Amino acid sequence: MTNGDKRRNRKREKVSKRYKVRYDRLVAVVLVLVVLIVILTSCVKSCSGKGENKNSDPKATTATADNTQQSSIIDKLETSDETKSIITGTADGQKPSDAQFTSEIHKAEDVNTGNLILVNSDHEYKFAEGDIDLTVLWDVISGDIFHVRDMVTSLDKETLDQFQALMQAFYDKEKNSDIYVIGGYRSKGDQDDAYWSGNSQFKGGCSDYHTGRSLDLAIVPSDGSSSGYYSPTGVYGFIDEHAAEYGFVIRYPEGKENYTHERVRDYTYRYVGVPHAVYMKQNSLCLEEYIDKLKEHTKDDPIEVTVDKKLYQIYYAPANSTGDTEVPVPSNKTYTVSGNNVDGFIVTVSMN
Repeated sequence: MTNGDKRRNRKREKVSKRYKVRYDRLVAVVLVLVVLIVILTSCVKSCSGKGENKNSDPKATTATADNTQQSSIIDKLETSDETKSIITGTADGQKPSDAQFTSEIHKAEDVNTGNLILVNSDHEYKFAEGDIDLTVLWDVISGDIFHVRDMVTSLDKETLDQFQALMQAFYDKEKNSDIYVIGGYRSKGDQDDAYWSGNSQFKGGCSDYHTGRSLDLAIVPSDGSSSGYYSPTGVYGFIDEHAAEYGFVIRYPEGKENYTHERVRDYTYRYVGVPHAVYMKQNSLCLEEYIDKLKEHTKDDPIEVTVDKKLYQIYYAPANSTGDTEVPVPSNKTYTVSGNNVDGFIVTVSMN
């Protein structure tokens, strides 16, 4: 090999080495760029994926929509105690807390009015104005489902309405219209006449009939067979069985003579209101016993009664010996207040 060939070979080798080094560098740069692209792509996908999960998950979307709807509903509620109980989660049917009570002013004479007044020889009826709304039965009943013996017998309107509902239920079940109302409201003069004639042991003022909420029943069969005072026998047992569901109790039940001071009369019914009648029947209490028992139950420890899935709470509030009384009543529930004609008030709360 000549010197010229050697020089040419060395030159080629140098050029080859130079180009080889540059190719390696190019490969390295490309690899770095690829790695950077992969990293950037992963970051972009990760960030966009988080955003997509918030909106693409149906459950998440539903929850978000539901929360927004609930908030908007609550925001539209008017501010009231009822609203506060909804927002704070107070379940309907629970005993109202002290914060949910307010006061209702009742005059001293209000003790002598209401469906739960007790009238007997120890507690005279005061004939308080506005206590009853007397209705003459003859003027309003049709005589198709029950009858009245004369044209003057009267009852308090609420009592009559409930009795008609009871009689309608009885007629629908038995197709029987043999029941007669033979006794109702009595004035003080009427009661005095009954007392002096020996037909009653109660003087005027001491008879439960003054309330317009007590009534006597008789059975007068349409077929002309023997009639007499009502007795819960045969098909007529339906009335006694379901009377409490319409607010009625036997006023002078058997075994309670020491409380009522009256002989047993299972044909005399007294209207007291549905939850009270149901409780009295379930616990075998006469009205005298019930009025006493209620005094054990204040608003903080009420009696609870359930009738057809409807919950009631009942409690007693003592009346001031003189002047007005502030009776505690719930601010977010429907309620009624009745005097007991003795010494206080009875509050009945509808919880649902």
